[in-house]
Amino acid sequence: MSQVDTSDRKEEQLVPSYGLALAVYILYLVGFFTGLTAFIGLIIAYIQSNKADRVTQTHFEFQIRTFWIGLLYLFVGALTLHILVGGLVILWWAVWTVIRCVKGMLALNSGEPISSPRSWGFG
Repeated sequence: MSQVDTSDRKEEQLVPSYGLALAVYILYLVGFFTGLTAFIGLIIAYIQSNKADRVTQTHFEFQIRTFWIGLLYLFVGALTLHILVGGLVILWWAVWTVIRCVKGMLALNSGEPISSPRSWGFG
């Protein structure tokens, strides 16, 4: 058998980074109902973060931080649930996550980077 030389070919992606970043935002939102999809989104963001263009990299960094900061909010909310503060913390986490995902999707749709991907706020 002869081998085909693929060294001259540009790496082709079945799904572009833009599509994967959009999928991660959607997986995070679906994660409110399933939980597992948010974790899958995190894995995608980690794997793709170094392979994407600079604009999309800011989205992946934003998504990774959204997951970990959100997990911290959930943990604190669960710990303080018995003193009623936890309910407010969990409500804040839900609103915060939805706003970050929607803002990220709108920026991604416009081809804009996240201006402050390391922010604890809304980016």
